[in-house]
Amino acid sequence: MPGRLLVVSNRIPTGEAPSGGLVVALHDALAERGGVWIGAGPEPGEASEALEVIGRDPYVRLAFTLTETEQHDYYLGFSNSVLWPLCHRRGDLVDLDPDFEAAYRAVNARLARAIAKVLEADDVLWVHDYHLFPLAQALRRLGVTNRIGFFLHIPFPTLTDLAVLPKPSDFARWLASYNLVGFQTRADTARCLEMFRADPRAEFMTDGTVKFEDKIVRLGAFPIGIDTETFARDAEGSEESPFRRDAPEEYLIGVDRLDYSKGLPNRFNAFARYLEERTDPERRPCLVQIAPPTREAVQAYQDIRRELEEISGHINGAYAELDWTPIRYIHRAVDRSRLARIYRHARACLVTSLADGMNLVAKEYVAAQQPDDPGVLILSRFAGAAEDLTDALLVNPYDEADIARAIAVALDMPLEERVDRYESCIQAVRDTDVRRWSKQFLAGLDRTLPSFEWPKDEFSAGWPLSAPDDPLIA
Repeated sequence: MPGRLLVVSNRIPTGEAPSGGLVVALHDALAERGGVWIGAGPEPGEASEALEVIGRDPYVRLAFTLTETEQHDYYLGFSNSVLWPLCHRRGDLVDLDPDFEAAYRAVNARLARAIAKVLEADDVLWVHDYHLFPLAQALRRLGVTNRIGFFLHIPFPTLTDLAVLPKPSDFARWLASYNLVGFQTRADTARCLEMFRADPRAEFMTDGTVKFEDKIVRLGAFPIGIDTETFARDAEGSEESPFRRDAPEEYLIGVDRLDYSKGLPNRFNAFARYLEERTDPERRPCLVQIAPPTREAVQAYQDIRRELEEISGHINGAYAELDWTPIRYIHRAVDRSRLARIYRHARACLVTSLADGMNLVAKEYVAAQQPDDPGVLILSRFAGAAEDLTDALLVNPYDEADIARAIAVALDMPLEERVDRYESCIQAVRDTDVRRWSKQFLAGLDRTLPSFEWPKDEFSAGWPLSAPDDPLIA
């Protein structure tokens, strides 16, 4: 039987009570199975290969430290100025500063050395997200043979986008060092298979695995969800209006981190188009857009903030009345339980991502609805959630006219149709509940073979190994 579960992520939860779908799922898995959560601490400090204990109940939490330079080059740099835009189809925003790549590799190598010191023979590791792509390879080079799984929470890049990387040939080797690699959608899994299919070092096995050089990796789609029951209870909440005072009579809701991948300018412009084309000028819906800040030190995020402020100001100036503001743009976070109640009373929810791994806002909105009088989900075809929430109003987020039409349809949709669409969507949300997601992934990882290498004479590497000065080489 597998031993402890070691979860590794870029950030580690520091609060006493877990909140958020992913944290709840991993909290439950660790508490049930026993194990360790490893992640970066909240504040930069001195570089060290020691892991600091920051909690022990109900499982151990160990923090590694990033220096200020690593915070800039590894996190804001390679992770969020190279990999994030690359995975979200924005190769034009990639910043190929060589210091970024060097820091990314060095941080993963240092973290691998720290993990190896606390690892036990039968431990199972579960690594999360794009900050840690090379971690398994670094661990393998230290002689670690434990089962290691990886889950990518954002979209998998296309084969063309991967060519933008400084050393694209390394990417497949990073992934092949894991036993199981999980993705949000079947489309992401297909894109990863396409990458291996185009690589002369890869071979597809009859059992569905991929043999890459001397490694075997299994790929699969594991769509993540939310804590459905808890979120639904939060939405029922108190009778007090979530707006407290000055509540809009009729509103649509959008909730997104302020990120260029979320399609917010197109959303605002589409809402303006709806206002311009509405058949009843006396109908005055409000778009409530909550967009908490993120990565504000990155230029692309400063640009999107300025653009949204300009667009919302222009729309409000053109359409507002003394007693009506068309767009309420809130550039800060809103308490989760209050947000659930805002969802519940919204006539529609706009999710217009240009690219998205899953988009849990879509699932939260569905879970928050009143079953006998639900609102309507307007969902981008490019959000991972669209694979399962097929009875949402699916839109092309690049087409402002399409979004404007969907807004009109949603606001005028008869109750019977709204209920039918809701019942289909809520079943899909329940089927992908976050606790089920974590159990399915770990069950799949437990069934994989422990890492082993094929005899060297049974393969011929198509490309050279990394250069000797590569910091991932132990």
